[in-house]
Amino acid sequence: MTASADLFFRFAIALAIGFMIGLQREYAFREKKRNLLAGERTFALLGLVGALAAMIADEFESPFAFLGVFMLIGLLSAIAYFIDAWRGHVGLTTEVAILITVLIGVLCYWNYLTLAAALGITTTVLLSVKIETDRLVKALTREDIFAALQFAVISLVILPVLPKENNLPPPFDVLSPFRIWLMVVFISGINFAGYLAIKIAGPERGIGITGLLGGLVSSTGVTFGFSERSNREPFLAKPFTLAIMIAWTVMFARVLIEVGVLNPVLLSLVWPPIAAAGGVGLLYCIFLYFSQRTTEKDTQEFSNPFDLVSAIKFGLLYAVILVVARTAQLYFGDTGVYISSLLSGLADVDAITISLAQLSEEGTISTTVAAQSIVIATIANTIAKGAVVIIGGAALLKRNLVPGMVLVIAATLIVSLLVI
Repeated sequence: MTASADLFFRFAIALAIGFMIGLQREYAFREKKRNLLAGERTFALLGLVGALAAMIADEFESPFAFLGVFMLIGLLSAIAYFIDAWRGHVGLTTEVAILITVLIGVLCYWNYLTLAAALGITTTVLLSVKIETDRLVKALTREDIFAALQFAVISLVILPVLPKENNLPPPFDVLSPFRIWLMVVFISGINFAGYLAIKIAGPERGIGITGLLGGLVSSTGVTFGFSERSNREPFLAKPFTLAIMIAWTVMFARVLIEVGVLNPVLLSLVWPPIAAAGGVGLLYCIFLYFSQRTTEKDTQEFSNPFDLVSAIKFGLLYAVILVVARTAQLYFGDTGVYISSLLSGLADVDAITISLAQLSEEGTISTTVAAQSIVIATIANTIAKGAVVIIGGAALLKRNLVPGMVLVIAATLIVSLLVI
């Protein structure tokens, strides 16, 4: 691309990003039936203003040209804000979006096109989710705010100061305070995101949606909750089965995400059997959905999954599993790793999955053994949750769920034997 063509391209990106942001503002004000300060054309021009201001400043080798343009845009935005406030419409959203659009145009001229596009998309998304964020704010409790602050403390205050290495002898050589706490932050973040998704979805959600969102928080919790409810509401046994199976399917997706983030090499081995389990689970969910539908709304409440005590417990569990797996590997070879995976998977699949991904990434155990062990852990976890249904669920829930559980386990075993 010639220098001239490259310059035209950068200005075109500034124009397109401004148009995208303006289009969202145009739509939002149309919904509110209010006069519009700046629409898609004005925002597109603002993107060009930013790029032009940066170019002029560059040509004259002086920042004052850019600062003058930026201050002028800021002044016009301030005037528009005071006029709106005088009319009784208080809000700075559009005015701030104007300034961001101008600065994005500057980034485009400076050839930070990827950053500019990311900021433009992020700005448009934030402008578009007002209803969802308002619902989230209304649904938050004092407990949620406190939990969010604790999560910020463990991720931004505690994590950076922890040592990354230790000089302990085997099997304690696998214990890195930084990496252990990083995994605490990682899994707590997944759980917290799932909980926020439930908050955004609102209290009036279908049983199937509860299974999907609840699976992000705890598939075991979903299993316990709906198994107990099936005894009180047996006529909803099939919808409860659907919710439980959806939560289990989400659990398989979580395993793949955890392994993919921590050890992409291991993911290449472990994804076929785990994806097969999730695929069969998804097909069974579709079967349940079409075989019996319900308009029943769910009222099950999920408490905030994060608190400092829970984070510490998970960290301790993760550290113990690391040491147990390392000890088993040292004294009993691969068989010991398989046994520890089976026992750990009965209680928690996240901790053993993350532990094995780390041990494999460090070369402590082979990738094949780690993949097989993760499969064993997921099967053990599925059997444990199935046992919860068999022991505590209504008869119709058992009849609906057991075939799906058997199919999921069979698919996992068959594919793992073929590819690992």
